[in-house]
Amino acid sequence: MPISTSEIEALIKTAMPEARVDVSGDGVHFAASIEAAEFEGLNRVEQHQLVYSALKGKMAGSSGELHALALTTKVPSK
Repeated sequence: MPISTSEIEALIKTAMPEARVDVSGDGVHFAASIEAAEFEGLNRVEQHQLVYSALKGKMAGSSGELHALALTTKVPSK
C-alpha cells in the first residue's frame, strides 16, 4: 500500500516534534523539507540518516512503502 504525505510528516514529527516539516508528492515520488534543532552539529549525511531512521523502515529496499524521497534539511536560525 502506498504511503501518504501526511503519514511521512507524522513519522518525522513523532521523532522530531518541534521540527518544521513540509512534505509533498504524487504518491510515488516525494520531497520533504525539514528544519529541526536535532540537526545541530550533524553533517548533511547524518541529518538525512536521522530522517530515514524516523521513517521506521518505510524505505526498506524494494519492499518498502516509500521508494523516492528527496530531502532538504537545515538547522533553524538562532
